[in-house]
Amino acid sequence: MTAGETHRAIEATFRIERARLIAGLARMVRSVDLAEELAQDALVVALSEWPKTGVPANPGAWLMAVAKRRAIDSLRHDRMREGKHAEIARTLDEKIEGAVEAIEAAVDDDLGDELLGLIFTACHPILSPEARAALTLRVVGGLTTDEIARAFLSTEATIAQRIVRAKKAIAKAGLAFEVPRGAERAARLASVLEVVYLIFNEGHAATAGDDLVRPGLCLEALRLGRILAGLMPEDAEVLGLLALMEIQASRLKARTGPDGSFVPLTEQDRSRWDQLLIRRGLDALARAEALGGDGPYVLQAALAACHARARRAADTDWPRIAALYDRLRVVSPSPVVDLNRAIAHSMAFGPEAGLRLLEEIADAAALRSYAPLPAARGDFLFRAGRRAEARSEFEAAASLTRNERERAFLLARAEACDRHG
Repeated sequence: MTAGETHRAIEATFRIERARLIAGLARMVRSVDLAEELAQDALVVALSEWPKTGVPANPGAWLMAVAKRRAIDSLRHDRMREGKHAEIARTLDEKIEGAVEAIEAAVDDDLGDELLGLIFTACHPILSPEARAALTLRVVGGLTTDEIARAFLSTEATIAQRIVRAKKAIAKAGLAFEVPRGAERAARLASVLEVVYLIFNEGHAATAGDDLVRPGLCLEALRLGRILAGLMPEDAEVLGLLALMEIQASRLKARTGPDGSFVPLTEQDRSRWDQLLIRRGLDALARAEALGGDGPYVLQAALAACHARARRAADTDWPRIAALYDRLRVVSPSPVVDLNRAIAHSMAFGPEAGLRLLEEIADAAALRSYAPLPAARGDFLFRAGRRAEARSEFEAAASLTRNERERAFLLARAEACDRHG
């Protein structure tokens, strides 16, 4: 393996292990900032050592051991500055070692999952809902502030400020990085579900870069969703979110062509859909509906199920999808829901119906730089035979997206307007 290949392998391993590494370190040192610094230090050591020794059999454990040693060394250094005497230093060493062992042994929350504990801490009520999601996407998802800003339809500066303030608030409050219990856990569950789904969504439709999907993020979100469902099997929204993610994840392999290009839902090879994930999703949805679930995640899972049950794109029950979006708009109103509702109505009742609904949300501030809006309008216009107008919309959408594969797809659709003009 060349040096370049080794470095890429190390960086890929770090991306996989980063969230768990930070979660374990944050529980030990009680600081997100320090945990991130220690994780980065461990990466620097790996970049120096692994090219000589090779990637260890358990890279996550190796990185954690290095990071913990750095944390202990930092503690000792701080105490030495205060102690001034060798005997004091030896006594403090013993206390430090004992404290670290006690911290590591005190993993007693009922989920037994440090990463989930980190998410619940990031979702603490002392933080705003926006800060909770942004911080978790940063420390758990490993996303940049720019990527988070795109996910939130916000600015990079705003997101950066939220993350910094959130970390300071957590440090000031001295929060324990563990899963809450009882009433407090129930109160914070909604924001946790939101964050888990945002992580999944970033993996399902990457906001920037050369890749359309980031399967690792989807798998991490699914893992967390399954843990939550195991803990709260009678909560309809937990089951709804799990069902939604299972069904959407079933289509990941079909979302891209052999060359990595984007393949829209209606053109996907449905034989490539993962039937096991679909069955798991439909089962979770059935349990949620049996509990009387009618919340946002249950409704979105029902929408995904309409596609999963259609053996061919032509078999899709678009009138039911349109009706579900009508209901979702009441339960969880947002400009993005309105946009998707317009798409559903265009498929169920014709492109002109979709164009009329788009007119109602055309001035929504949150959609002004949102590529899917002109992309949807371009599709409606194309199907309505207004090809010149459609081309302009596809080009506008291509100029807004930050994902290279999506941009290529939109520009190809713009060119197709000339061929069909």
